[in-house]
Amino acid sequence: MKHEPITATEKRNPRTAAIDTLSALEIITLINDEDAKVAAAVKQELPHIARAVDVIVARLKRGGRLLYFGAGTSGRMGVLDASEIPPTYNTPPEMVQGFIAGGENALRQSAEAAEDDAKAGAALVQSLKVEKNDAVVGIAASGNTPWALGVIAEAKARGAATIGLSCNPGSKLTQAADIVIAPVVGPEVIAGSSRMKAGTAQKMALNMLSTASMVQLGKVYGNLMVDVRPTNAKLRRRARRILQEAADVDAKTARQTLEATGYQVKPALVMLLTGASFENAQQLLDRNDGSVRQATDSKSS
Repeated sequence: MKHEPITATEKRNPRTAAIDTLSALEIITLINDEDAKVAAAVKQELPHIARAVDVIVARLKRGGRLLYFGAGTSGRMGVLDASEIPPTYNTPPEMVQGFIAGGENALRQSAEAAEDDAKAGAALVQSLKVEKNDAVVGIAASGNTPWALGVIAEAKARGAATIGLSCNPGSKLTQAADIVIAPVVGPEVIAGSSRMKAGTAQKMALNMLSTASMVQLGKVYGNLMVDVRPTNAKLRRRARRILQEAADVDAKTARQTLEATGYQVKPALVMLLTGASFENAQQLLDRNDGSVRQATDSKSS
């Protein structure tokens, strides 16, 4: 009997075929064993991820945007990554955005029918006025989601850079996008449940895309998030710790310097590392694309 062709993410996993007969410990051991394969799959895609980062950074430097689009779990992964960038790296909210098929309600409630509407994906791209300076990431575990394909087709027609993130090499999405990221995670523990290994792989790849882009935009010093936006008590404490570690100063000095800058970590750090005034520290950062490293190097040279 012939079966309808299925993608790699939809196939049954022979290692978990009897999972319904196992104990809780045996079940989660199988899940853990399968999860352990995800990082290796993503590692195979590092050259493609790096190429995507270069493209994203170039467009962000030109005032463009990084836009994620996906349905279901894929959409939620994109929205999650995008939503955490402004507080972590002090970016304007429009710089990195995530969109899910079916709109915001689909973040909390399933909206499977929305993923079949390619025209709706294209219409969203049009409404966002996507253009050549933008980088658009279409996310779909199967790589065949019509809504995501509509997004990529319209984004490409409007001159944007297009990146396809899928767990199914050779899918329609990977054929359509300019840059292909396709970690092969294999069949899920529960057949077709792509919220598991596929979702984890997507999260890892998106972490890399956004984090590496922010690093290259000068949003960190060493491995410290010096562009953090201290909007609550926890983040203000974090800002003080960052300053203490980066400038090797005591808590009092860190607090006083931050207060003098209105809790702006970057100029506070440049002040402590170079002895510059607040105004001069701001000027140094402005002349060096906001990079603390370049600002301090230029001051000492």
